[in-house]
Amino acid sequence: MITVGIGARSGVSAGEVLAAVDAVLPAGAGAGDVRVATLDARAQEPGLREAAAARGWPLAGHTATALARVRTPTVSARVAAEVGTGSVAEAAALVHGGSLVVPRTVCGRVTVAVASGAPAP
Repeated sequence: MITVGIGARSGVSAGEVLAAVDAVLPAGAGAGDVRVATLDARAQEPGLREAAAARGWPLAGHTATALARVRTPTVSARVAAEVGTGSVAEAAALVHGGSLVVPRTVCGRVTVAVASGAPAP
């Protein structure tokens, strides 16, 4: 199972999300079992919801508290002050377990990280 963790600015479009995911997703990974994870508040963003639906990937939102418990290689004090956790993309990618295969990568208004090896839901 591949988990794509996404952090995004409010109002991000589905096109922006998909472009960011496509820029980092390992070759062939999109054809397998993929899920998208993010901060619970961002899971309600139309652009994120539309992007996940376009690929047929489930979208899960997690609380800032749950994401803050995940150990990540990158922590941002600015993000922590804004949303309550120092990592969104990496923590969301890792929240179900597995290993980080693509670290935090910023693509415009979208931040993406990818983890592999977590069990399917």
